[in-house]
Amino acid sequence: MAMERFENAFNAIIGDNGIANESAELTFRADMMLVLRSLLEEKNLSQARIGELLGIPQPRVSELMCGKLAKLSAGVLIGYLDALGYRIKPTFESVAGRKRGSVKVVVVRH
Repeated sequence: MAMERFENAFNAIIGDNGIANESAELTFRADMMLVLRSLLEEKNLSQARIGELLGIPQPRVSELMCGKLAKLSAGVLIGYLDALGYRIKPTFESVAGRKRGSVKVVVVRH
């Protein structure tokens, strides 16, 4: 049996059946969730206070903090960042000699 290699766990889960967009979205959502959790953990806030800041009930805060990715869309996560005063700033870099470039996203305070 040949061993397959994947760029990330989501590519392995979804497989190589042409659903690259789904893998890319899952990766993006996971990255945004990690950024949000890091920002919120730095502030050392209770889940009740986080809910007030984001305008969401405590069970939704729990889903965010526990990493329940399936419960939160990319748009919702971007909205949470905005509610905290941050925005994402994507940039594209082309890489010489490669078919694909890379996209970098920076979270900036606004």
